[in-house]
Amino acid sequence: MTVTPKLLELFRADKQVRGLRSRLDAAEKFHATQQAQLDQLSKRAATMAAEAKALRAAWKTDEGEAKRIDARVEHLREQMNSASTAKEYAAFQAELTTLKEQKSLAEDKVLEAMTRAEAIEQELQQITAQQEERKKIVAGARSERDGRAAEIKDRLDELTAQRKALAAQVPADVLRQFEELVRIRGDEAMAPVEVVDRRSYEYSCASCMMTLPMETVNSIVRGHLTRCVNCQCLLYTEDTDIVRPKPVAKARG
Repeated sequence: MTVTPKLLELFRADKQVRGLRSRLDAAEKFHATQQAQLDQLSKRAATMAAEAKALRAAWKTDEGEAKRIDARVEHLREQMNSASTAKEYAAFQAELTTLKEQKSLAEDKVLEAMTRAEAIEQELQQITAQQEERKKIVAGARSERDGRAAEIKDRLDELTAQRKALAAQVPADVLRQFEELVRIRGDEAMAPVEVVDRRSYEYSCASCMMTLPMETVNSIVRGHLTRCVNCQCLLYTEDTDIVRPKPVAKARG
């Protein structure tokens, strides 16, 4: 057997492997996409939970500040009642005004933090619900992926072993060229010679439909590794009589 038929067997085995793996690859891609979306939701939830925690800590601090100011205000009022001069009373009054402003600011910050934290908590509830739904989708996608993997495992193992045996029969340099061509062209790496007109010796590449010169067809028939000059696919034929015109049927008298 020349190298071209060996490559054709290898090509067909590869094609079957790609066909089997295509469904599994689609399932793996879907699972990966759903998992990535779940991871994004989890990351967002963690960020928002951390923000809510920081807000709660901040408003506790501001509440403490407001209570400290209240205590200072009560103390000032006692001092004002015992002020001995108008100047001393005015100083107490000025500090009291400042403390009231500080307390108002602290209370505004507490309210702002509580409002923001409440909004975050509500959004977190929505995200949690989305996470639960996404987890179900991820679990289903994982099950689908694993099911498809189990479904094709035996046949894939068989084809992989077959492919390995076929590849061992091909010269290393030719195998490298073939695998590079398959990487680039996939299922169009090899194409048969199409007979356009057998009697007129007209042939074409079944991949790009470019007309093939007779010399190219003869090269293929002789078992030489031959590529289409137009699309560069490997050409083959399984028609042993491809270069022989079909005999013309004699008319019955």
